[in-house]
Amino acid sequence: MLNGSGIKIFSGTSHPELAEIIARRIGLPLSKAEVTRSGIGETNVTIAESVREDDVYIINTGCGAVNTALMELCIMIHACKIASAKRITAVIPLFPYARQDKKDKSRAPITAKLVANMIQKSGCDHVITMDLHASQIQGFFDVPVDNLYAEPSAILYIRTHFDLADVVIVSPDAGGAKRATSIADRLGVDFALFHKERKKANEVSRMVLVGHVKDKVAILVDDMADTCGTLCLAASHLSEAGATKVFAFVTHGILSGNALKAVEESSLEKLIVTNTLPQHENQAACKKIEVIDIGKVLGEVIRRSHYGESVSKLFHEVPY
Repeated sequence: MLNGSGIKIFSGTSHPELAEIIARRIGLPLSKAEVTRSGIGETNVTIAESVREDDVYIINTGCGAVNTALMELCIMIHACKIASAKRITAVIPLFPYARQDKKDKSRAPITAKLVANMIQKSGCDHVITMDLHASQIQGFFDVPVDNLYAEPSAILYIRTHFDLADVVIVSPDAGGAKRATSIADRLGVDFALFHKERKKANEVSRMVLVGHVKDKVAILVDDMADTCGTLCLAASHLSEAGATKVFAFVTHGILSGNALKAVEESSLEKLIVTNTLPQHENQAACKKIEVIDIGKVLGEVIRRSHYGESVSKLFHEVPY
């Protein structure tokens, strides 16, 4: 619990529900800020209380109208900066444009670097995010970046809901092998992965399973589920390979396009996501979606950050 001296928590409009959970965890009310849009779509921000010499945390995630959320974040940071805030931390559970992190073809932009520059130039002193799609994005900033993981929450969920003797952790692609092996090692269970060949982005042509899943409960783990094409295809391959049940655990449930329909019709028993993005509508539309709350993790990071305590403990365990 914080006593409220010298700390202010503001919420953008992208995920106010998560901001409320974080504020409750810390034991403080959200500070007052008004965010409106003009007729032509410009964002207007009014910070309705003093932030002079305060430690300010601004919570906004990369979802819905992503560009609007990003501009909103930058304007709120700038407003607090020129109102003499002592330190400004951007809490961005889902980092926008994280998949555009490298120059993978001629004339391709590295948009994640541009976003990092925008956030820094606005006056941000510290960034807290979760399960960055590519961890090198931390190097795009010249300010400290705390990249938290949903892994401890996933491990806690698996331990409490499954018999570990039957479980195999599966990575849907080679890129996520490190995440999946880390979870499998900490649970003391087997690991498998898919090798996939893509024709073009978001379109998988062939998947080859490496590892044994016969008569096991297969749990797919990934950082984000967007169109869910890969997850649903992996689930059907696992069922064909003899897995008794298939679950998926994903940090960021973006679930765009026909994703909900695909999940509903797939051989997945459940798709477990965290609330880094709002999930109420998705849950209402698809019975297979279950949500884990990571608000207390983000709340605890803010508390530790404010008091200058170490955050590294939270990479391995869920706070009580």
